[in-house]
Amino acid sequence: MKTELATPSGESPLTLHRYPRRKNETLQAFDAADEYIIEHASTWQLEAGDRVLILNDQFGALSCWASALGCDVVSVSDSVVSQQATLENLRQNQLPDIELVKSTEPLPKRFDAVLMRVPKSSKMLAWQLQQLASVTTPATRILAGAKAKEIHTSTLNQFEHWLGATTTSLAKKKARLIFVTANAQTQKPTEPLSYVDVPEFSMRLANWPNVFSAKKLDIAAYLMLPQIPSSRDERKIVDLGCGNGVLALQAARTNPQAYIYAVDESHMAVASAKHNLESHGIDARRFQCEARDCLTGFEPTDIDLVLCNPPFHQQQTITDHIAWQMFCDAKRVLTTNGTLLVIGNRHLGYHTKLKRLFGNVTVVASNKKFVILKAVNAQF
Repeated sequence: MKTELATPSGESPLTLHRYPRRKNETLQAFDAADEYIIEHASTWQLEAGDRVLILNDQFGALSCWASALGCDVVSVSDSVVSQQATLENLRQNQLPDIELVKSTEPLPKRFDAVLMRVPKSSKMLAWQLQQLASVTTPATRILAGAKAKEIHTSTLNQFEHWLGATTTSLAKKKARLIFVTANAQTQKPTEPLSYVDVPEFSMRLANWPNVFSAKKLDIAAYLMLPQIPSSRDERKIVDLGCGNGVLALQAARTNPQAYIYAVDESHMAVASAKHNLESHGIDARRFQCEARDCLTGFEPTDIDLVLCNPPFHQQQTITDHIAWQMFCDAKRVLTTNGTLLVIGNRHLGYHTKLKRLFGNVTVVASNKKFVILKAVNAQF
């Protein structure tokens, strides 16, 4: 695993790590798309004081490079983990802090250059491109990049529709660049929220563009909803990896005496969860929605029930370390005899991980694809 990113302009290499730092880390904090973007952007000869907007920086590679040039950097991300990684890598390389903007906030205006990692979600891409259209001019240099397999004709059509003339580079190390010249005219922007009806549970759920399964409620959530317990013993409940907050909402309804925490690393997920709890009449004094790295900052032995639908990827990389972090954090914050309910694909093997950590695990429900597992934080 490489930790040093060589820069093409002769500056010292950047030392970059993923966040949070793990022992025996095997995954890099930058990839070929980062390197390709930096290689081309170096030909622009950016100067100290130039305003550079960076979108979707994964672990801070682009932000650190631009900061090292002395640029005035604004970095927009939906991921609180990516933002923490960026801050840590800036400090690691003794670079000044930059302005970090949440994906749900308006873009600042006036930029000399824009560097963008193309997001995985086409809805997120459309939202960010129409935001860019409102703050860029034909004089703004715009460069985007991603793995070549993630750039499709539809991707280029979106750039063309929202911004202007679009071309691509040749592939290099399986990465590709997108070059854009912004038009002076812009398309009429769309609303950021989309809605999903769940009549079986009397819900209408709002979703910001980067929320998972924004077009329909996913099968895993349907399986999990009826299994959320209703008990006066559940005083504090956490929906960990809350997405649009559907589990948090059902937990709040079935446990009217409980305080609900909706936690996700995505700013858009947290904003969606807050909107949905409010719009379904849950008293604002009964819940808190916050973007966090898992359960960092939660007090030990303070939570009675954790509901968890773990992701099995970070950015574009398939990995199980986030699920393991979620399980360990749940173990730490649960009260004695507190319960963790986990749903996941059968093939992911969460049963083994939970038994290793909790010493007990039972199957609550299952179908051909998913399984719901229950682990109790019992004293040994």
